Amino acid sequence: MSAGAERGSGTAATGDPAVPPPARPGPAGDGASCAGGTPEGGVVERREEAPVAEPAPTPPDAPGGTGEGTKPPTGGEPPAPGADRVTDGGGDGEDGVVHEGGAPAAGEDPDLPPWQRLNPRMILTDALRVLFSLTPGIIALGVVRVEPTAGVLWPLGFIAVWGAIGAAADVLRWVTTRYRVTDTYVERRTGLFVRTYRSIRRDRIRSVDADARLLRRLAGLRRVRIGAGQASVAMESALELDAVSREDARRLRENLLEHRSSAPAPDGDGGKGGARIAGEVYATLRPWWVLYNMASVWAFFMAAGLLWGTYWMLTIFGLDPAGWVTSLIDRAGLGTAATVVLGIALVWLLGVGGLAVNFFNEYAGFRLERVPGENGTVLRTTHGLLRTREVNRDDHRLRGVTLSEPLPWRWMRSTEVHVITTGLSMWGAASTILPRVPKSTASRVADAVLNISGDPMRAPLRRHPGTALRRRLGWAVGVTGALTGAAAWVAAGTGWHPAVWWATGAAVLPIAVGLAVAGHLALGHAVTPSHLVTRYGAMNRRTSALETRAVSGVRIRQSLLQRRLGLATVEFTTAAGWGRYPAVDMAAGETADLAALALPEEVGRFRAEGATGPGPVARRAEVVTGAGAGSAEEPTGGPGQGG
Repeated sequence: MSAGAERGSGTAATGDPAVPPPARPGPAGDGASCAGGTPEGGVVERREEAPVAEPAPTPPDAPGGTGEGTKPPTGGEPPAPGADRVTDGGGDGEDGVVHEGGAPAAGEDPDLPPWQRLNPRMILTDALRVLFSLTPGIIALGVVRVEPTAGVLWPLGFIAVWGAIGAAADVLRWVTTRYRVTDTYVERRTGLFVRTYRSIRRDRIRSVDADARLLRRLAGLRRVRIGAGQASVAMESALELDAVSREDARRLRENLLEHRSSAPAPDGDGGKGGARIAGEVYATLRPWWVLYNMASVWAFFMAAGLLWGTYWMLTIFGLDPAGWVTSLIDRAGLGTAATVVLGIALVWLLGVGGLAVNFFNEYAGFRLERVPGENGTVLRTTHGLLRTREVNRDDHRLRGVTLSEPLPWRWMRSTEVHVITTGLSMWGAASTILPRVPKSTASRVADAVLNISGDPMRAPLRRHPGTALRRRLGWAVGVTGALTGAAAWVAAGTGWHPAVWWATGAAVLPIAVGLAVAGHLALGHAVTPSHLVTRYGAMNRRTSALETRAVSGVRIRQSLLQRRLGLATVEFTTAAGWGRYPAVDMAAGETADLAALALPEEVGRFRAEGATGPGPVARRAEVVTGAGAGSAEEPTGGPGQGG
């Protein structure tokens, strides 16, 4: 059973029956796209096989005929009727946010700025990168005079072939790619055999990010990514320019994000308690943060990469590192068990050291600040030593903040901070505004970013009932029984000792029960005048403060076990972040009241129809708004409810 109500007008139509209808928008009250790269109104894609013929003229006597070919959207005018385009889902009838199709036709407005090329220095830097990769082998063969065996030659040959392919691709990309910035659009065309044209409306641009690896940084190059909340069918950002000069990257950022406003965001935007002032610096790198970022299971993967690289490098010079390690173990005479434990410890320490070095390389010069932007202010992070990265997030799209506390680091009170914003996927690094830092620092930065009177992240949470713990303990016992039964079946079929199955149960049960208790302790929710706060998760405890005005729909769900225990889960759907933020396993009698706080009118009409909450009448209730009706069933990019 569901009830729907319009909040604003519906999706704008393309106006041409020959054009495929746009994809249904995400649950956006403001016409923004869901996280995870879902287009706001869908991306229409049309690619042409080269060569591209001149568009055939329309007969003058045909209806609407002018004798001219159909023009795709250009920077100075909106798409012509019948051309491929998308709508933004906001219901205002505006032209598409992102257009993708074949190369634009000839006969463009001569007043438009000329097309520009990428910087040719990118070809040189990529060739130098391949040459540096071959340097150890060249030294081994030409200077040290190592015997050219197959073990030495095949890695060098692979690197050389791979580098040649990459260099050829760079030359082709430089020859075929053009871009330009007009008063209303940013446009790019590229491709040799399949020519592609993409354009973004400038008023829909939400981020302009620039980054560069060491060689490109030394060559004065930057890769620029321009985002508008969409992703192409290849899951790329809305538009990428790889690479342009540092000066061009700076001009693009200033043109697209910072050219219109240098004033603080207006007070009272969306119920905020204070103006967001440009020029505020919220965090800079503290050296001791490395302690929170180097103790990780990823240390073993880092160590594996370092050991493999070292082994390959030494073998090129004719050395035998495996023999060294074997002889060292024989001389030590520690025994098998002690040797294994010592080896694991040394590998872990090597990985920890590698993660520490990588942290300083990634976050050197880290700075989180607010700067002037097109719609008021922009939340900007800059960091990087060998590879610099700058990410700008429009405050106009900010919908909340999430504090993430994974279980392995919770004992250190280590926390990550993510922003909930439209147009940025929570899976990407752009949503993370702080690395793992002390919880006190994370809370302070989250409060400063929200800039809300009352600090919703510090609001006391309402605990969920004890029956939620019973549900988790039931799952813990069920999982333990399943694994124990599987172990017994394997032991019976392979002739293993019978103790294997009960040892499995004895090992799994405490872990499962501990996770059940941790998951129950994490549950909670709160309501402030401007935000809904939810917390859940056993393995990764997430505390999210979501603006009430950003909620586009509410779902109330009950499983069979939840129904017997008098529990229900309320999910708040939105166009930002994960797409849904649940209050898991709360008392069923409180769900309708909580939903009404987010969407009072819609829930009021729904309850008036006779469904007052989960129960015999409404086993699964949904309240969705007009813009979110198409995606409340399947929120995009949301995490599992777990915990």
